[in-house]
Amino acid sequence: MAELRQRAGREQNAEENKEPESAARVSREITSDSSEMKTDPGGSSASGSVDDTPEVLNRAFSKLSSRWKNWWVRGILTMAMILFFFIIIYLGPLVLMMIVMCVQIKCFQEIIMIGYNVYHSYDLPWFRTLSWYFLLCVNYFFYGETVTDYFFTLVQREEPLRILSKYHRFISFALYLTGFCMFVLSLVKKHYRLQFYMFAWTHVTLLIVVTQSHLIIHNLFEGMIWFIVPISCVICNDIMAYMFGFFFGRTPLIKLSPKKTWEGFIGGFFSTVVFGLLLSYVMAGYSYFVCPVEFNNDTNRFTVDCEPSELFQLQEYHIPSVIQSIFGLKTVHMYPFQIHSIALSTFASLIGPFGGFFASGFKRAFKIKDFANTIPGHGGIMDRFDCQYLMATFVNVYIASFIRGPNPSKLIQQLLTLRPDQQVYIFNTLKAHLVDKGMVSVSGEEA
Repeated sequence: MAELRQRAGREQNAEENKEPESAARVSREITSDSSEMKTDPGGSSASGSVDDTPEVLNRAFSKLSSRWKNWWVRGILTMAMILFFFIIIYLGPLVLMMIVMCVQIKCFQEIIMIGYNVYHSYDLPWFRTLSWYFLLCVNYFFYGETVTDYFFTLVQREEPLRILSKYHRFISFALYLTGFCMFVLSLVKKHYRLQFYMFAWTHVTLLIVVTQSHLIIHNLFEGMIWFIVPISCVICNDIMAYMFGFFFGRTPLIKLSPKKTWEGFIGGFFSTVVFGLLLSYVMAGYSYFVCPVEFNNDTNRFTVDCEPSELFQLQEYHIPSVIQSIFGLKTVHMYPFQIHSIALSTFASLIGPFGGFFASGFKRAFKIKDFANTIPGHGGIMDRFDCQYLMATFVNVYIASFIRGPNPSKLIQQLLTLRPDQQVYIFNTLKAHLVDKGMVSVSGEEA
C-alpha cells in the first residue's frame, strides 16, 4: 500500500508540473513572435531617415532649416504630382485606368516588401513568386468581371472572349486553387509559422489594394467626375490640413500621428467642402466629365458623349430663411451634383484621414517611417494613396445607394444574346404586362 501511495504521489506531481511547462512553452512561442514583430524590417527604420531628396533641391534649400526645407520639397513635388494628374486626365479614361493599375501594383509591392523584411522571409520557398501569382489571379478575376460587364457586346462578338467570359469564374477559381496547392506543397518544417504569416499578409494586402483599385475603375465608368472629384477632395484635404497644421497647429489630434493637429483637421474640413463645391460647379458643365465612360463598338474606342442627366443640369434652390438674412439671397442656382459633392468632401475630410491614421499605426507597428522612398518628402506611393482607397469604397457604395438606377441599354444587350425562343417569351410576357398596365392598347397589339 505504501508503494502504491508513493507511485500515486509521483504521478500527481508529474501532472502538476505539466501545466507550468506548457505555459512556459506557450510563453516562449509568444516571445518569439513578439521578437519577430519588433525586429526592424531589414534596416528600414534606418533607411527611413536617409535623405532621399534630389541633389538639386538639396543645394537650393541648403540654407533653410530642416522644417522649412521639408516644406518646400513637399510643396514642389506635390505641385509636380498635381500637374501629372492633370495630364493623365487630359489623356482620357483609358490612360487613367492604366495609371490605376500601375499604382495598384506599386502599392502591393511596397506592402509585400515590408512583410518580406519584417519577417525575414529570405529563406521562404516560393514566397515572392506566389505573392505575385495571387496578385495576377485576383486581377484576372476582377478585371474579367469588369470587361464582361462593360464590354458585353465586344465580348459576345469575339468567340475566344465569349468562351472566356462564359467560364470566367471557373477559370479564376482554378487559377487560385493552383496557387493554393503550390503554397501547400511549398511548406517546409522549419518555416511553417512564417509561411502562414506571409500567406495571410499577402491576402490582406490583396483585399486592401486590389479590391479598392477595382472599385476606383467602377467609379470611373460612371463618369470621370466620380473619379476626379473624390480624389481631388482627398488631395485638397491632405494639402490644406498640412498647411493649417504647419502654420497654426498647436493641439495634437491623435497619438498615432503626432504631427496631425486639430487646427489642421478643422481647417482641412472647411477648405475641402468649399473646394468640392467649386470644382463640382466647374466640371458639371462639361459632358466630357459627367457622361458615363462607354465603349463604342463601331470605333473600338472609349466615348464620353451623352445628354447630361438631371444631376448635371442647373436647378433653382430656395435658401432657408435663416441663411437669407445673412447672404441676402432667396434662391441660388446649383447643379444637383454639388449637393452630392458636399457628402463626398465631408467624407474625404472627416473619415478619409482615418485611412492615413490606419497607415500610420501600421508603420509604427513595424517601426518604419514610410512604406518606401519612391517620392522624396512624401515616402512611397502607398503613403499618398492610403486615404484614396477608403474614399473609393465610399464613392462606390454612395453611387450604388443614391445615384445608380436600372440601365436599359445593358439589359437590352443581354436580351440580344438569348436564344430566339427565349426572346419571344420575354417579348410576350412584357407585352402582356404593359397591356394590363394600360400602357399599350389592344389595337396597338393587333397592328
